[in-house]
Amino acid sequence: MTHWPELAHDIAEDVLFPAADSVDADGEIPSSHFYALADAGFYGLAAPPELGGPTIDIADLVAVVETLCGGCLATTFTWMQHHGVVGGLAASGNTALRERFWDGLLSGSVRGGVAFAGAIPQPPLLYARRVDGGYVLDGVAPFVTGWGIVDVLQLSARDEFDDSIVHLLVDATETAGLTVDELPLIAARGSNTVRMRIDGLEARDDQVVGVVAPEVFAAGQTFGSWLNGCMATGVARRCRAELTGLGVDTHALDLTSVSVRDGLDAALAGDDTDLFEARAAASELALRSAAALVTATGSAASVTGTTAGRLMREATLTLVAASRPQIRSELLNRFGGPTGMR
Repeated sequence: MTHWPELAHDIAEDVLFPAADSVDADGEIPSSHFYALADAGFYGLAAPPELGGPTIDIADLVAVVETLCGGCLATTFTWMQHHGVVGGLAASGNTALRERFWDGLLSGSVRGGVAFAGAIPQPPLLYARRVDGGYVLDGVAPFVTGWGIVDVLQLSARDEFDDSIVHLLVDATETAGLTVDELPLIAARGSNTVRMRIDGLEARDDQVVGVVAPEVFAAGQTFGSWLNGCMATGVARRCRAELTGLGVDTHALDLTSVSVRDGLDAALAGDDTDLFEARAAASELALRSAAALVTATGSAASVTGTTAGRLMREATLTLVAASRPQIRSELLNRFGGPTGMR
């Protein structure tokens, strides 16, 4: 039986974390990071057992993602996108498309990314227009992670006539109707996050992963939003480890982390906990933990290239990465700022 958290710990400590400051400075993730994840079987985590995936429970999944995020956020943020493609194809009725990519996706020899953000807002940023034999897409996918790293991209757009969400699998390369602009993020720059501009991009029916109603799409975003909370708790976990190494008592942060984790998990389970509030609490914890580490490190943290400085920027990134207006409003409430953002 595979012990996924232990495997993640070994990769985080032996491969990811020792290079994390260099990755941050250079803005480039070594290919060896992704090979290590692939060799350990981490690219297949989202696949159901009946389709060749492993059996992993929620607690172990949390431990894996938090541990890897604490090792190198840029690497893990990029790797996390892959599971959206695996999950989408696992549920797809387009079995020919799944069979074409499935083995490669599970082994990590084919890397996937996702672009949901263009379909989320109302009005949407990315539209799909039905034509004979497929779709034509126009608009913007504002944040696409892994450009130049991933091979295929699950691109999501709203049908301009019936408001359904169309998921398409496209090659992750610039082509006619698809161009990208680099987004120089404040942290996790090696994730190669770009803004994608789409003008008349054609996609065939055999590239359709699925077409779902808006309410189904919204419900499906819950798990992804919960999982993205692990970025914040993973950064906080690493900050606490660094603080402990400096001899700082982290008891209060440890207790808060348990409360935050319980809130996130209760929200996912459908208990009487608001997911947006839980996500905000996770980012607040990351920011407080990073601030404590910067303070404990002292003036050395103000110098470019330090672990404390990097983790502070990564904690800041979790305030807005994969965010929603409700999360922003809750964070503003917590920080004593203006409220009522939509």
